[in-house]
Amino acid sequence: MRMRFGTFMAPFHPPEHNPTLSLENDLELLQHMDRLGFDEAWIGEHHSAGSEIIASPEIFIMAAAERTRNIKLGTGVVSLPYHNPLWVAERMVLLDHLTRGRVMFGVGPGALPTDAAMLGLEPPQMRPLLEEYLEIVMHLLTSDEPISYSSDRLTLDNARLHLRPYSDPLFDMAVAAVASPSGAKLAGKYGGGVLSLGATVAVGMDVLAHHWTIQEEVAAAHGQVADRQKWRLVGLMHLAETAEEARRDVEYGMEQWFRYFQDVAAFPQMAVDGTDLDEMVAFVNGGLGVVGTPDMAIAQIEELLEQSNGGFGAYLTLAHNWANQQATQKSYELFARHVMPHFQGQVDSTVRAAERASKARPVLADAQMVAVEEATARYEEEKGAIVLT
Repeated sequence: MRMRFGTFMAPFHPPEHNPTLSLENDLELLQHMDRLGFDEAWIGEHHSAGSEIIASPEIFIMAAAERTRNIKLGTGVVSLPYHNPLWVAERMVLLDHLTRGRVMFGVGPGALPTDAAMLGLEPPQMRPLLEEYLEIVMHLLTSDEPISYSSDRLTLDNARLHLRPYSDPLFDMAVAAVASPSGAKLAGKYGGGVLSLGATVAVGMDVLAHHWTIQEEVAAAHGQVADRQKWRLVGLMHLAETAEEARRDVEYGMEQWFRYFQDVAAFPQMAVDGTDLDEMVAFVNGGLGVVGTPDMAIAQIEELLEQSNGGFGAYLTLAHNWANQQATQKSYELFARHVMPHFQGQVDSTVRAAERASKARPVLADAQMVAVEEATARYEEEKGAIVLT
Protein backbone atom coordinates (compact mmCIF):
# COMPACT_ATOMS: atom_id res chain seq x y z
CA MET A 1 0.00 0.00 0.00
CA ARG A 2 1.14 3.57 -0.69
CA MET A 3 1.10 5.13 2.74
CA ARG A 4 -0.50 8.57 2.99
CA PHE A 5 0.72 11.32 5.29
CA GLY A 6 -0.90 14.33 6.88
CA THR A 7 -1.66 16.09 10.13
CA PHE A 8 -4.25 16.07 12.86
CA MET A 9 -4.70 19.69 13.91
CA ALA A 10 -6.63 20.15 17.15
CA PRO A 11 -4.89 22.72 17.31
CA PHE A 12 -2.85 23.47 20.48
CA HIS A 13 -1.96 27.10 21.09
CA PRO A 14 -0.77 28.87 24.25
CA PRO A 15 -3.80 30.72 25.63
CA GLU A 16 -1.74 33.89 26.04
CA HIS A 17 -0.92 34.08 22.31
CA ASN A 18 -2.92 36.25 19.93
CA PRO A 19 -5.63 33.83 18.76
CA THR A 20 -6.08 35.53 15.40
CA LEU A 21 -2.41 35.07 14.59
CA SER A 22 -2.47 31.51 15.90
CA LEU A 23 -5.28 30.61 13.50
CA GLU A 24 -3.42 32.31 10.67
CA ASN A 25 -0.37 30.19 11.47
CA ASP A 26 -2.55 27.08 11.25
CA LEU A 27 -3.76 28.07 7.80
CA GLU A 28 -0.22 28.87 6.67
CA LEU A 29 0.94 25.44 7.85
CA LEU A 30 -1.74 23.76 5.74
CA GLN A 31 -0.67 25.80 2.72
CA HIS A 32 2.91 24.71 3.35
CA MET A 33 1.86 21.06 3.64
CA ASP A 34 -0.12 21.31 0.41
CA ARG A 35 2.97 22.58 -1.43
CA LEU A 36 5.06 19.77 0.09
CA GLY A 37 2.68 17.08 -1.16
CA PHE A 38 1.03 15.91 2.07
CA ASP A 39 -2.18 13.99 1.47
CA GLU A 40 -4.61 15.09 4.16
CA ALA A 41 -5.31 17.23 7.22
CA TRP A 42 -7.94 16.71 9.93
CA ILE A 43 -9.25 19.74 11.83
CA GLY A 44 -10.58 19.58 15.40
CA GLU A 45 -13.63 20.96 17.19
CA HIS A 46 -13.34 22.29 20.74
CA HIS A 47 -15.14 24.94 22.77
CA SER A 48 -13.32 25.35 26.08
CA ALA A 49 -9.92 25.14 27.86
CA GLY A 50 -8.35 27.98 25.85
CA SER A 51 -5.83 26.13 23.66
CA GLU A 52 -7.78 24.19 21.01
CA ILE A 53 -9.48 27.24 19.55
CA ILE A 54 -11.19 26.01 16.38
CA ALA A 55 -14.90 25.83 17.20
CA SER A 56 -16.06 24.81 13.73
CA PRO A 57 -13.85 22.54 11.63
CA GLU A 58 -16.23 23.08 8.71
CA ILE A 59 -15.63 26.84 8.63
CA PHE A 60 -11.88 26.38 9.02
CA ILE A 61 -11.83 23.75 6.27
CA MET A 62 -13.51 26.15 3.86
CA ALA A 63 -10.92 28.83 4.61
CA ALA A 64 -8.13 26.29 4.10
CA ALA A 65 -9.70 24.95 0.91
CA GLU A 66 -9.50 28.40 -0.68
CA ARG A 67 -5.76 28.53 0.07
CA THR A 68 -4.82 25.00 -1.04
CA ARG A 69 -5.07 22.90 -4.21
CA ASN A 70 -4.67 19.20 -3.52
CA ILE A 71 -4.60 18.30 0.17
CA LYS A 72 -7.78 16.65 1.45
CA LEU A 73 -9.40 18.29 4.48
CA GLY A 74 -11.37 16.47 7.15
CA THR A 75 -13.31 17.20 10.31
CA GLY A 76 -11.13 15.80 13.03
CA VAL A 77 -13.61 15.50 14.50
CA VAL A 78 -17.17 16.75 14.58
CA SER A 79 -18.23 16.08 18.17
CA LEU A 80 -21.52 14.61 17.06
CA PRO A 81 -23.36 14.59 20.42
CA TYR A 82 -23.15 18.40 20.44
CA HIS A 83 -25.05 18.83 17.16
CA ASN A 84 -28.25 18.21 15.29
CA PRO A 85 -27.23 15.35 12.97
CA LEU A 86 -29.39 16.67 10.13
CA TRP A 87 -27.45 19.92 10.01
CA VAL A 88 -24.15 18.08 10.31
CA ALA A 89 -25.01 16.05 7.21
CA GLU A 90 -26.13 19.19 5.37
CA ARG A 91 -22.89 21.03 6.16
CA MET A 92 -20.71 18.12 5.07
CA VAL A 93 -22.50 17.78 1.74
CA LEU A 94 -22.15 21.52 1.14
CA LEU A 95 -18.42 21.29 1.89
CA ASP A 96 -18.16 18.32 -0.43
CA HIS A 97 -19.48 20.44 -3.29
CA LEU A 98 -17.50 23.57 -2.46
CA THR A 99 -14.22 21.64 -2.24
CA ARG A 100 -14.97 19.46 -5.31
CA GLY A 101 -14.65 16.30 -3.26
CA ARG A 102 -11.67 17.19 -1.08
CA VAL A 103 -13.58 16.88 2.18
CA MET A 104 -13.46 14.02 4.69
CA PHE A 105 -15.89 13.38 7.54
CA GLY A 106 -14.50 12.45 10.94
CA VAL A 107 -16.71 12.00 14.00
CA GLY A 108 -16.20 11.35 17.68
CA PRO A 109 -17.93 11.68 21.03
CA GLY A 110 -16.07 14.85 22.07
CA ALA A 111 -12.76 14.92 23.91
CA LEU A 112 -13.15 17.75 26.43
CA PRO A 113 -15.65 17.23 29.28
CA THR A 114 -15.64 21.01 29.74
CA ASP A 115 -17.26 21.28 26.30
CA ALA A 116 -19.97 18.76 27.08
CA ALA A 117 -20.69 20.26 30.50
CA MET A 118 -21.85 23.52 28.91
CA LEU A 119 -24.52 21.50 27.08
CA GLY A 120 -25.57 19.64 30.20
CA LEU A 121 -24.02 16.40 28.93
CA GLU A 122 -22.27 13.88 31.17
CA PRO A 123 -19.39 11.66 29.94
CA PRO A 124 -21.48 8.43 30.07
CA GLN A 125 -23.95 9.96 27.61
CA MET A 126 -21.43 10.77 24.90
CA ARG A 127 -20.78 7.44 23.19
CA PRO A 128 -24.45 6.32 23.12
CA LEU A 129 -25.36 9.69 21.58
CA LEU A 130 -22.56 9.32 19.06
CA GLU A 131 -23.91 5.94 17.98
CA GLU A 132 -27.52 7.21 17.69
CA TYR A 133 -26.63 10.38 15.83
CA LEU A 134 -24.14 8.73 13.48
CA GLU A 135 -26.82 6.26 12.41
CA ILE A 136 -28.98 9.23 11.46
CA VAL A 137 -26.18 11.02 9.61
CA MET A 138 -25.20 7.94 7.62
CA HIS A 139 -28.84 7.31 6.65
CA LEU A 140 -29.17 10.89 5.45
CA LEU A 141 -25.94 10.69 3.45
CA THR A 142 -26.67 7.35 1.78
CA SER A 143 -30.44 7.25 1.32
CA ASP A 144 -33.18 9.37 -0.21
CA GLU A 145 -35.70 7.95 2.23
CA PRO A 146 -36.79 10.24 5.09
CA ILE A 147 -35.93 9.47 8.69
CA SER A 148 -37.72 10.37 11.92
CA TYR A 149 -36.26 10.40 15.41
CA SER A 150 -37.39 11.57 18.83
CA SER A 151 -35.63 11.85 22.17
CA ASP A 152 -35.57 14.26 25.08
CA ARG A 153 -32.83 16.20 23.26
CA LEU A 154 -33.82 16.03 19.58
CA THR A 155 -36.74 15.61 17.21
CA LEU A 156 -36.56 14.89 13.49
CA ASP A 157 -39.74 14.59 11.45
CA ASN A 158 -39.33 13.00 8.01
CA ALA A 159 -35.88 14.53 7.67
CA ARG A 160 -33.94 14.15 4.43
CA LEU A 161 -31.30 15.98 2.44
CA HIS A 162 -32.25 18.10 -0.55
CA LEU A 163 -28.65 18.15 -1.84
CA ARG A 164 -26.83 14.91 -2.52
CA PRO A 165 -23.04 14.52 -2.03
CA TYR A 166 -20.63 15.61 -4.75
CA SER A 167 -18.39 12.59 -4.09
CA ASP A 168 -19.49 9.32 -5.62
CA PRO A 169 -20.67 7.45 -3.73
CA LEU A 170 -19.56 9.33 -0.60
CA PHE A 171 -16.59 11.15 0.91
CA ASP A 172 -14.30 9.34 3.36
CA MET A 173 -15.77 8.73 6.80
CA ALA A 174 -13.71 7.96 9.91
CA VAL A 175 -14.35 7.54 13.63
CA ALA A 176 -11.94 8.66 16.33
CA ALA A 177 -10.56 6.02 18.70
CA VAL A 178 -8.12 6.15 21.62
CA ALA A 179 -8.46 3.23 23.97
CA SER A 180 -12.09 2.05 23.93
CA PRO A 181 -13.39 -0.23 21.14
CA SER A 182 -16.37 2.02 20.31
CA GLY A 183 -14.60 3.84 17.43
CA ALA A 184 -13.53 0.60 15.79
CA LYS A 185 -17.06 -0.81 16.17
CA LEU A 186 -18.71 2.18 14.47
CA ALA A 187 -16.13 2.26 11.69
CA GLY A 188 -16.78 -1.41 11.02
CA LYS A 189 -20.55 -0.95 11.04
CA TYR A 190 -20.49 1.76 8.37
CA GLY A 191 -17.44 0.69 6.37
CA GLY A 192 -15.48 3.72 7.49
CA GLY A 193 -11.98 4.26 8.78
CA VAL A 194 -10.50 4.68 12.23
CA LEU A 195 -8.57 7.72 13.43
CA SER A 196 -6.33 6.15 16.07
CA LEU A 197 -5.55 9.26 18.11
CA GLY A 198 -3.74 7.35 20.82
CA ALA A 199 -1.71 5.20 18.48
CA THR A 200 1.61 6.05 20.10
CA VAL A 201 0.63 6.24 23.76
CA ALA A 202 1.21 3.01 25.66
CA VAL A 203 -2.45 2.07 25.91
CA GLY A 204 -2.99 2.89 22.23
CA MET A 205 -0.11 0.77 20.98
CA ASP A 206 -1.29 -2.14 23.11
CA VAL A 207 -4.72 -2.16 21.45
CA LEU A 208 -3.82 -1.34 17.83
CA ALA A 209 -4.11 -4.87 16.50
CA HIS A 210 -7.09 -5.56 18.78
CA HIS A 211 -8.96 -2.57 17.36
CA TRP A 212 -8.40 -3.85 13.83
CA THR A 213 -9.77 -7.26 14.78
CA ILE A 214 -12.89 -5.62 16.23
CA GLN A 215 -13.39 -3.55 13.10
CA GLU A 216 -13.06 -6.61 10.85
CA GLU A 217 -15.55 -8.61 12.91
CA VAL A 218 -18.15 -5.84 13.07
CA ALA A 219 -17.72 -4.99 9.38
CA ALA A 220 -18.34 -8.62 8.39
CA ALA A 221 -21.46 -8.73 10.56
CA HIS A 222 -22.88 -5.67 8.74
CA GLY A 223 -21.91 -6.63 5.20
CA GLN A 224 -19.04 -4.15 5.11
CA VAL A 225 -15.35 -4.58 4.35
CA ALA A 226 -12.70 -3.32 6.75
CA ASP A 227 -10.10 -1.50 4.65
CA ARG A 228 -6.64 -0.92 6.10
CA GLN A 229 -6.18 1.97 3.66
CA LYS A 230 -8.79 3.85 5.71
CA TRP A 231 -6.93 3.30 9.00
CA ARG A 232 -5.06 6.41 10.15
CA LEU A 233 -2.59 6.48 13.04
CA VAL A 234 -1.78 9.75 14.79
CA GLY A 235 1.59 10.38 16.43
CA LEU A 236 3.95 13.12 17.59
CA MET A 237 6.93 14.36 15.60
CA HIS A 238 9.29 17.31 15.53
CA LEU A 239 12.22 16.89 13.17
CA ALA A 240 15.42 18.81 12.55
CA GLU A 241 18.77 18.16 10.88
CA THR A 242 20.15 16.83 14.18
CA ALA A 243 18.63 15.59 17.43
CA GLU A 244 20.34 18.44 19.27
CA GLU A 245 18.73 21.03 16.99
CA ALA A 246 15.32 19.41 17.43
CA ARG A 247 15.79 19.57 21.23
CA ARG A 248 16.58 23.29 21.00
CA ASP A 249 13.56 23.89 18.74
CA VAL A 250 11.05 22.44 21.22
CA GLU A 251 12.24 24.72 24.00
CA TYR A 252 9.74 27.11 22.41
CA GLY A 253 6.53 25.33 23.40
CA MET A 254 6.81 21.70 24.50
CA GLU A 255 6.44 22.45 28.20
CA GLN A 256 3.23 24.41 27.60
CA TRP A 257 1.80 21.47 25.63
CA PHE A 258 2.66 19.02 28.39
CA ARG A 259 1.18 21.30 31.06
CA TYR A 260 -2.03 21.49 29.05
CA PHE A 261 -2.53 17.73 29.23
CA GLN A 262 -1.19 17.46 32.77
CA ASP A 263 -3.11 20.35 34.37
CA VAL A 264 -5.87 21.67 32.09
CA ALA A 265 -7.49 19.19 29.69
CA ALA A 266 -9.52 16.50 31.45
CA PHE A 267 -8.42 13.90 28.91
CA PRO A 268 -6.69 11.11 30.87
CA GLN A 269 -6.20 8.94 27.78
CA MET A 270 -3.50 11.43 26.72
CA ALA A 271 -1.66 11.42 30.04
CA VAL A 272 1.97 12.51 29.62
CA ASP A 273 4.89 12.50 32.06
CA GLY A 274 7.70 14.96 32.63
CA THR A 275 8.53 17.81 34.97
CA ASP A 276 11.16 19.56 32.83
CA LEU A 277 12.07 19.71 29.17
CA ASP A 278 14.67 16.95 29.27
CA GLU A 279 12.20 14.55 30.89
CA MET A 280 9.53 15.52 28.37
CA VAL A 281 11.79 14.92 25.38
CA ALA A 282 12.86 11.58 26.87
CA PHE A 283 9.19 10.65 27.41
CA VAL A 284 8.32 11.40 23.78
CA ASN A 285 11.34 9.54 22.44
CA GLY A 286 10.53 6.60 24.70
CA GLY A 287 7.81 5.48 22.28
CA LEU A 288 5.29 8.31 22.12
CA GLY A 289 6.90 9.90 19.09
CA VAL A 290 10.09 11.60 17.92
CA VAL A 291 11.97 14.73 18.79
CA GLY A 292 14.92 14.20 16.51
CA THR A 293 15.85 13.34 12.95
CA PRO A 294 14.08 11.91 9.89
CA ASP A 295 15.82 8.58 10.45
CA MET A 296 14.27 8.41 13.92
CA ALA A 297 10.86 9.17 12.39
CA ILE A 298 11.25 6.35 9.89
CA ALA A 299 12.10 3.93 12.68
CA GLN A 300 9.05 5.04 14.69
CA ILE A 301 6.65 4.50 11.79
CA GLU A 302 8.18 1.12 11.00
CA GLU A 303 7.57 0.11 14.62
CA LEU A 304 3.93 1.17 14.28
CA LEU A 305 3.61 -0.87 11.09
CA GLU A 306 4.81 -3.92 12.98
CA GLN A 307 2.56 -3.20 15.94
CA SER A 308 -0.49 -2.86 13.67
CA ASN A 309 0.01 -6.46 12.49
CA GLY A 310 -0.71 -5.84 8.84
CA GLY A 311 -0.24 -2.17 8.07
CA PHE A 312 -2.33 0.98 7.92
CA GLY A 313 -3.17 3.57 5.31
CA ALA A 314 -1.98 6.87 6.74
CA TYR A 315 0.27 8.35 9.38
CA LEU A 316 -0.77 11.75 10.72
CA THR A 317 1.47 14.00 12.80
CA LEU A 318 -0.35 15.68 15.67
CA ALA A 319 0.09 19.43 15.20
CA HIS A 320 1.42 20.61 18.55
CA ASN A 321 3.22 23.99 18.32
CA TRP A 322 6.27 22.71 20.18
CA ALA A 323 8.48 24.88 17.97
CA ASN A 324 8.09 28.30 16.40
CA GLN A 325 6.51 28.63 12.96
CA GLN A 326 9.79 28.58 11.04
CA ALA A 327 11.11 25.46 12.78
CA THR A 328 7.70 23.79 12.52
CA GLN A 329 7.58 24.32 8.77
CA LYS A 330 11.16 23.03 8.49
CA SER A 331 10.10 19.90 10.40
CA TYR A 332 7.32 19.20 7.91
CA GLU A 333 9.71 19.85 5.02
CA LEU A 334 12.20 17.31 6.38
CA PHE A 335 9.37 14.85 6.87
CA ALA A 336 8.24 15.29 3.26
CA ARG A 337 11.76 15.17 1.86
CA HIS A 338 13.08 12.14 3.74
CA VAL A 339 10.33 10.22 5.56
CA MET A 340 7.48 10.13 3.08
CA PRO A 341 9.52 8.74 0.15
CA HIS A 342 10.75 5.88 2.34
CA PHE A 343 7.17 4.58 2.63
CA GLN A 344 5.77 5.72 -0.72
CA GLY A 345 8.42 4.42 -3.09
CA GLN A 346 9.00 7.60 -5.10
CA VAL A 347 12.78 7.40 -4.73
CA ASP A 348 13.19 3.68 -5.35
CA SER A 349 13.57 4.09 -9.10
CA THR A 350 15.89 7.10 -8.86
CA VAL A 351 18.10 5.35 -6.29
CA ARG A 352 18.30 2.28 -8.53
CA ALA A 353 19.10 4.48 -11.52
CA ALA A 354 21.93 6.13 -9.58
CA GLU A 355 23.26 2.70 -8.53
CA ARG A 356 23.20 1.43 -12.12
CA ALA A 357 24.98 4.54 -13.35
CA SER A 358 27.58 4.20 -10.59
CA LYS A 359 28.34 0.58 -11.52
CA ALA A 360 28.62 1.45 -15.20
CA ARG A 361 30.66 4.60 -14.63
CA PRO A 362 34.22 3.15 -14.87
CA VAL A 363 33.61 1.50 -18.25
CA LEU A 364 31.55 4.34 -19.66
CA ALA A 365 33.95 7.00 -18.38
CA ASP A 366 36.87 5.23 -20.11
CA ALA A 367 34.84 4.96 -23.31
CA GLN A 368 33.99 8.64 -23.04
CA MET A 369 37.66 9.57 -22.74
CA VAL A 370 38.52 7.39 -25.75
CA ALA A 371 35.78 9.10 -27.74
CA VAL A 372 37.16 12.53 -26.85
CA GLU A 373 40.69 11.47 -27.80
CA GLU A 374 39.48 10.08 -31.13
CA ALA A 375 37.53 13.25 -31.88
CA THR A 376 40.62 15.33 -31.10
CA ALA A 377 42.77 13.16 -33.37
CA ARG A 378 40.26 13.45 -36.22
CA TYR A 379 40.26 17.21 -35.86
CA GLU A 380 44.03 17.34 -36.04
CA GLU A 381 43.99 15.19 -39.20
CA GLU A 382 41.29 17.37 -40.78
CA LYS A 383 43.21 20.54 -39.88
CA GLY A 384 46.37 19.12 -41.42
CA ALA A 385 44.50 18.23 -44.61
CA ILE A 386 43.14 21.75 -44.91
CA VAL A 387 46.64 23.27 -44.54
CA LEU A 388 48.04 20.97 -47.24
CA THR A 389 45.22 21.90 -49.58
